[in-house]
Amino acid sequence: MSDRSIYERALGEAFQDLHPKIQRRFGFDSDDDVAAVGRGEMRYVRNGGLLVYSFLLVGATHNTMFPEENTAVPFEVRNYAYVDAYGRETVSWLRRFRMPRERRFDAAMIYSEDRDCIVDYLGTRHHLAVDIDLSVSDEGGVHIRSGDQRLYAFGRGVDFPMFLSARADVHEWYDEDAETFRIHVEVRNDVVGLIFEYEGRFDVEWVDCDTVPEKHRSVSPTRGE
Repeated sequence: MSDRSIYERALGEAFQDLHPKIQRRFGFDSDDDVAAVGRGEMRYVRNGGLLVYSFLLVGATHNTMFPEENTAVPFEVRNYAYVDAYGRETVSWLRRFRMPRERRFDAAMIYSEDRDCIVDYLGTRHHLAVDIDLSVSDEGGVHIRSGDQRLYAFGRGVDFPMFLSARADVHEWYDEDAETFRIHVEVRNDVVGLIFEYEGRFDVEWVDCDTVPEKHRSVSPTRGE
């Protein structure tokens, strides 16, 4: 395996421009035997209303987006680094929102040599693959923008036209003054506008983890990419 995390491979020399706390959070891999567990509170979780409600309801069945809205939402994110069944370095993104019913937003990311970028597999079964453009923000944080998307079913991928796709814009950074991580996520569609959005803060605990718990190990139904 590479001696660099998937995010360092994607950013190259720009990785050194990240805040040290962000470097550590995005710089570990499966050889490090640790997991990052973030816990905090989202100031709000909201969506685009009735136009997107059915879409979000379907998303909830796949543990992606969901239709509920609230403020002061307890939040947890678990990041595990592991090698998947296809030998790819993988980082899980297992998010939990207490709405008050618990809702999940699961994903796993790899670095694709073929596509020369991070690929984000959304949902518990990785049914949607999204190319990721990664950059460093002015705050020394990670800025993620989604690109081309492919829907996988029965082992085959079908390209999604962008007018039907949801575009994600994610910014995660470290707030020196408040000594906490902050995040803002906005998902929009070119036609209907806002689909899903949340913003808040969390703190990170580093946990020794030489074996990823099976319930936290996402499994792809196909190699995809």
